[in-house]
Amino acid sequence: IRRLRDYTRLRVDLTRERTRYWQRLEKLLEDALIKVSTVASTLDTRSARDMIEALIAGERDPRRLADLARGRMKTKRPALIKALHGRFDDHHGELARILLDQIDTLSGQIGTLTTRIDHLLAQADADGGAVTDETAATTGPTTVERLAEIPGIGRAGAQSILAEIGLAMTQFPTAAHLVSWAKLCPRTVQSGPVTRGGKTGKGNPYLKGALGEAAAVAAKTDTFLGERYRRLVKHRGKLKALVAVARSILVIIWHLLTDPFARFCDLGADYHTSRINTERRMRNHIAQLTAMGYHVTLEPAA
Repeated sequence: IRRLRDYTRLRVDLTRERTRYWQRLEKLLEDALIKVSTVASTLDTRSARDMIEALIAGERDPRRLADLARGRMKTKRPALIKALHGRFDDHHGELARILLDQIDTLSGQIGTLTTRIDHLLAQADADGGAVTDETAATTGPTTVERLAEIPGIGRAGAQSILAEIGLAMTQFPTAAHLVSWAKLCPRTVQSGPVTRGGKTGKGNPYLKGALGEAAAVAAKTDTFLGERYRRLVKHRGKLKALVAVARSILVIIWHLLTDPFARFCDLGADYHTSRINTERRMRNHIAQLTAMGYHVTLEPAA
């Protein structure tokens, strides 16, 4: 697990570094008045890469550059022509070439690390008696695949989380122990009759980073976790709601790792609505209206 953790942490660092180089490239293009990023979703698409390569090679005609668009990008040809009008010169091309080479080098290193991580996780699964890639077709999914079923968690995120907490939960008797260790459980600060919430603490930055990204993605989904975020954000704010969703994800992970045959099952976005006790809510509303001086008569809707 220690070797796996070293690989996953280095992959996270290299991925962040690659993102910084993409941002530098975007800033360089904007300096040359090339606004491709306003039309393309990201610069790492094949269409945008072909246009940048053509600019480096010396092509300056916006119409010819727009002809390099692929797929749905072809429908944005007028916007592309307008975005590709600029003052891109040779020194911009030289700098862009250096940045692209750095990005390609980092991408190759990230791919090498990913291959090594896959191998180490398969080996760790085999040593722990869990499901491996070789037997997944006949016995079930691997640990990474089971964790990737959770909304917001991808394969890379599942690998990073497993590297930080391990595959065996023997050191965490309950999910609350794991949540407390990860510093996702805010402490309560009490002074006399006043009780207020405290900070969660620093914890493991790589684990909290992976869970934070997963929570941000899950918050946008039409799932139980997404609905939990939307219920909490109304009166707790975005940051506290994201921490609560990250805690819920970590609790789910604990249960999946404790039982090697367990699978994630989403409760659904209507979980809280479907669990409402209709009779109790009716009595509460009647009591409130009666206290306000009204006489209530209920009739079923047609």
